Amino acid sequence: MLIFETILALLLGAALLSMLARAIGAPYPVLLALGGAVLAFAPGLPSLDLPPDLILALFVAPVLLDAAHDMSFRDLKRNWRPVFSLVVVAVGLTTLAVAMVARWFLPDMPWGAAIALGALLAPPDAVSAIAVMRQAKPPHRIRSVLEGESLLNDATSLLIYRLAVGAVVTGELTFQEAAPQFLLVAFGSAVVGWSLAKLALVLIGRIADAPTSTVLQFITTFGVWLLAERLGLSEVVTLVTFGLTAGRSSTFVMRADVRLRSYANWETVTFVLNVLAFTLIGLQLRPILPALEDGRHIDWLLLSLVILAVVIAVRMAWVFIYRSLRHATANEPGEMTRPESLKAAIIVGWSGMRGLVTLAAALALPESFPYRSFILLTAFIVVLGTLVIQGATLRLLLAWLDLPADTLIEQEIALARAATLTAALEALGGEDGPAAERLRLEYASMLEQAKAGQDPYAVPDKILRRQIIPHARHALDDLRCRGEIGDDAYRQVEHELDRLELTTGV
Repeated sequence: MLIFETILALLLGAALLSMLARAIGAPYPVLLALGGAVLAFAPGLPSLDLPPDLILALFVAPVLLDAAHDMSFRDLKRNWRPVFSLVVVAVGLTTLAVAMVARWFLPDMPWGAAIALGALLAPPDAVSAIAVMRQAKPPHRIRSVLEGESLLNDATSLLIYRLAVGAVVTGELTFQEAAPQFLLVAFGSAVVGWSLAKLALVLIGRIADAPTSTVLQFITTFGVWLLAERLGLSEVVTLVTFGLTAGRSSTFVMRADVRLRSYANWETVTFVLNVLAFTLIGLQLRPILPALEDGRHIDWLLLSLVILAVVIAVRMAWVFIYRSLRHATANEPGEMTRPESLKAAIIVGWSGMRGLVTLAAALALPESFPYRSFILLTAFIVVLGTLVIQGATLRLLLAWLDLPADTLIEQEIALARAATLTAALEALGGEDGPAAERLRLEYASMLEQAKAGQDPYAVPDKILRRQIIPHARHALDDLRCRGEIGDDAYRQVEHELDRLELTTGV
């Protein structure tokens, strides 16, 4: 019961800290991680040592799927160059820089251990980045780049990490064998994720009960992660592909009432997992404390702070290098001016918060791994440092840079509303009689509301509502398939249509 009571107390404390964060305008992950660190010094608390693979599956998998499902595939394709540069080049440079610094100060540290340290520190964490991004609210294009990066960079870093750990354990590192294996794993993970998404959509789409559908959605999420792990695939790539594929499903796949209720359930559950995850980050200081009790290891703390600075500096440097090398395409949607792109580069470079993946990878190292205590300490310092230094100042940085207001989503929502109503109006063109004329007049009035940016779906007549919905949904799907709107606008208008459908009593 003590463990259960401790979890309840943690949830209560996390809820209060989240309320405080909202009141003072600070990202809640920062306060939760600091609160967990304070609790790590409290005597008498039971140990909450979770296996690293459970940490990843329990806390990372649902949040990763939720983010992948909401990620706009159109925006990801538009921004593939900056995303690729961060996922591959930035991760590789950070890994190399951290490994060289660690070896410089600790010459007897094996190269494999140094590279493993660099790899687990390299990727900004999806949970941290998305939680902070949704509160800081940067311009849409910047957010798309950062969320796209956070979805994919774990795959690159964890592959390097596994190769380095294997090199230390077995004494061999064969890159010639690792490269084909990487390609095979990446391709196989994408194929399995896509196939499982198609199967899951068929199954979940047949369920008319919202609670059952939600339970099956979570079971499927964890099942995909565990299956990828058992098959030796990349859990991250498999789940991200699964989420992107499921997110592209038609609005007709799921019943409106099931979708509305399951989305609300996902929002609640992922928030609970987030607050527990960031509290857990702070609590991980407890197993690291013995390494600091020995005065001889105070130099480890100083070296950890140096590595924290290196991690931040390398990302900032690469972002500015990429900006200087990149040639803007004038007709690219959302293209920024050179001054705006400089501000955007500062924001992207400063948005490198680390989190659970880094800590879980450090905790997963074998007990006999060289310099394991130092790696644990450094992982904690970098995670907490980036959350506090970068996460807590990101909103202030955005306000100081004062980028132009981003109205892309609002414009696309207005476009989607107008297009859905136009489709419904055109469908009535061949009908005659007083009823059809009344429908056309009502639709025309609603269309004017949509063009004015207002919610046009406040239709008083149930018959009107039933007739508008199928035409509107088809038009909405077509807009997204043609790339005229992204998933943010799609989800908003889909939500409005869902609410409208529920009022028809169908």
